[in-house]
Amino acid sequence: MKYMTSSEIREKFLSYFEDKGCKRMHSSSLIPDDPSLLLTSAGMVQFKPYFLQQKKLPSKYVGTTTAQKCVRTNDIDIIGRTGRHLSFFEMLGNFSFGAYFKREMCDWAIDFSVNAMGLDFDKLWFSVYKDDDESIEIWKDLGVPEDRIVKLGEEDNFWRAGPTGPCGPCSELYYDQGPEFGCGSPDCAPGCDCDRYLEYWNLVFTQYDGQEDGTLLPLPKKNIDTGMGLERMAAILQGVQSNFETDILRSLVGVGEKLFNVKYGDDEKIDLSLRIIADHSRAVTFMIADGILPGNEGREYVLRRLLRRCVIKAYLLGFEGTVLNNYIEEIFNIMGDVYPELIDNKDLILRVVKSEEERFGTTLRQGTELLDDLLNEDIKDLIIPGEDVFILHDTYGFPMEVTKEIAEDRGFSIDEAGFNACMEEQRSRARAANAEEAEAAWDVESAELIRGISATKFVGYDTLSADSKVVALVNDNKRVDVLKPGETGVVFVEKTPFYGEMGGQVGDQGKIYNDKVELQVTDTFHPDKPLYAHKVKVIKGALRVDDKVSLEVDKLRRSRISRNHTATHILHWALRNVLGDHVKQAGSYVAPDRLRFDFTHFEAMTRDQIAEVEKMANDKIMEAVSVATYNTSLNEARKSGVTALFGEKYGDEVRVVNTGDFSSELCGGCHVSNTSEIGLVKVTIETSVGANARRIEAVTSFDAYDYCTERLNILDNSADILRCPIKQVPDRIEKNIADIKRLNKDIEIIASKAADDAFDEVMDSVFETEAGYKLCIHNILNLEGNDIKRAWDLLTDHGGDNIACVVGGINNGKALLLAAGTDKAVQAGFNAVDVIKAISKHIQGGGGGKPRMAQAGGKNIEGIDDALNAAREMLS
Repeated sequence: MKYMTSSEIREKFLSYFEDKGCKRMHSSSLIPDDPSLLLTSAGMVQFKPYFLQQKKLPSKYVGTTTAQKCVRTNDIDIIGRTGRHLSFFEMLGNFSFGAYFKREMCDWAIDFSVNAMGLDFDKLWFSVYKDDDESIEIWKDLGVPEDRIVKLGEEDNFWRAGPTGPCGPCSELYYDQGPEFGCGSPDCAPGCDCDRYLEYWNLVFTQYDGQEDGTLLPLPKKNIDTGMGLERMAAILQGVQSNFETDILRSLVGVGEKLFNVKYGDDEKIDLSLRIIADHSRAVTFMIADGILPGNEGREYVLRRLLRRCVIKAYLLGFEGTVLNNYIEEIFNIMGDVYPELIDNKDLILRVVKSEEERFGTTLRQGTELLDDLLNEDIKDLIIPGEDVFILHDTYGFPMEVTKEIAEDRGFSIDEAGFNACMEEQRSRARAANAEEAEAAWDVESAELIRGISATKFVGYDTLSADSKVVALVNDNKRVDVLKPGETGVVFVEKTPFYGEMGGQVGDQGKIYNDKVELQVTDTFHPDKPLYAHKVKVIKGALRVDDKVSLEVDKLRRSRISRNHTATHILHWALRNVLGDHVKQAGSYVAPDRLRFDFTHFEAMTRDQIAEVEKMANDKIMEAVSVATYNTSLNEARKSGVTALFGEKYGDEVRVVNTGDFSSELCGGCHVSNTSEIGLVKVTIETSVGANARRIEAVTSFDAYDYCTERLNILDNSADILRCPIKQVPDRIEKNIADIKRLNKDIEIIASKAADDAFDEVMDSVFETEAGYKLCIHNILNLEGNDIKRAWDLLTDHGGDNIACVVGGINNGKALLLAAGTDKAVQAGFNAVDVIKAISKHIQGGGGGKPRMAQAGGKNIEGIDDALNAAREMLS
């Protein structure tokens, strides 16, 4: 058996099936087209339209073959503890959509394993579904001894997308690594949990349509879906026991050895951390390259959790500072030639990871403090409850082993059973969600709804009107033969000028008509990429399947959309020039009245930067440069330096939009033919849309004119109010603000002098009571409520420790009474609560407090003097 690198294995697989007539296709994005799926976790995801017969390969191909990048995190806590589980892996696959089936695939599987990979045929084992006699006979015909064919049940060897729909038996290929890898059981065989029989290739024969009653009907076209784990095959051919010892992952483990100054194999705890960081660093790098940014929900949270696990592991190894960019640079070196999106987004990946690591440093310290607080509590039997361990794990990113290690250092243990129960509950929810996702991936009901509808021909780049034929109608989620007057529904035609919502650009509106019927098109969308669906309302007549109709796009609305879409390309170019090459489009919305452009950046733009972007964009608009489009292959586009948008997914053939000689982007949207058609672009707002992304909103053409006119009117009105020329408005406002500040300061000085004068009057009113304490009763006419309490503070400062007061004043237009006394005055008989209760009726109010201080408020300001006289009579 000859040693092979991972790159050699990958290329041999793709070349082998290319030679068999399969079309080699690039890996699809980790962000699947299907919104029901969180992440791409299998090679078949991008081929769903082919399996459903909605798209067809050119006749010269018998199928497809790919090396698909995949992310799975269902078993994230197992990763690093076994040699097989990974969060990121490459799945080598070949797929047939009715051209070849079981016998050819089994033959090729043995041929490739033995002759291309050099595996020992005598060490190959095969599992089959227990009722799949056909596969058993095929393997036997190909020379496989019957004792090396193992029958397994439906759980292991029968694939289903859901309770109903496409399904079929599986046959898996295993490599016998020898008894030294086994469990020692005499019954050890493929399907055992030990490592002796390493499953490296799964062949799925999708040949049935499962019914609700459990019966299996043959599919009209039988499909092949296979998956070979590249890392597992590399482990076999490189003679190692673990995926982490294969060339790519071992290189990343080596990065950790240098960083942490350790040697892999000396300490299992350290080895575990090295394996986890090596694995997670690949997932983090590829996820960001495909347009995923750290966040708190969905796939963004998966990315954040993987990244944070790396930081925690490095922290426990005593490493201070950012760590992952060292791994990422190595990933660029060893995988960038196969996955060019890594190099295209290199600067962005490095900046996002560094920013997230630095931000998490604070969270990590807080989590450590929370654990410290937990350990300082009175914990029963010195065992930390499993629920608390799970909260630290799930909310703060603290793995159970981290909590356990820190706790044991302090003489505590953790309730692992309780923690595992919480984890199992979470996994059960995840498994249920995954099952729903797998079923949704095929989306059987909607697939049935559009099954048999041929791909729509789009002619809307060249014309805004076309004649066509109705091929299908949908009303109330059902296929119908007719749409009647007043009804709403969805219309499918053979060809259309209507652009379907995609790539951030909204769908077209307009009308569909003939001599007998007229429909208003309110939106156009893609239920699946080859199809254009027209949302309609029937204005008159009845529309039937097979009717010939004319389609007409709203011309003015489309032209406004086109202006805004070209403006987004120009703004993208300007933002990169002003802010740097790390700027990548992270989302957009192109409507007729406005545009929104999200981009990767790490701080708010300054006013000067926004102005510079605006100026650069409008300079290009005023230059009146031409906008041209052409179609080419994705590889050729990349070679010519065309910008592939961050997170976008592309097929083999792409459309390039060139704006002059300064902007070249892959784009399927609608554009102007010359930048002068845009007229003007004006940025209206710049905001944050996350830790690593910013958003600008802008208007063009008529809307830019309206926006500027509205603001000029505001400026004109401001100038009229300020009675100055427009150019002097900013200076006049600054002068007025300065004058107001000066006047307020003067008022404060006057008020302070008034308070001093009032306080002198207050002190003059102090007299000695028969009870032996000093008493002040006074109406502070010119001061507000806060100054009444201030007067009491001054009294205690200057009147000694045996004094009391009853004062009145005005607070926010209402009467206020305050009674207060020192401890000695209260001991001598003064009671503030009793006083307030007795006199508050004079201000038509009420209040309360404590013997030392009480207050009341009321609406009768004129009653303040009567209340104070009542207090004087009561206390004298």
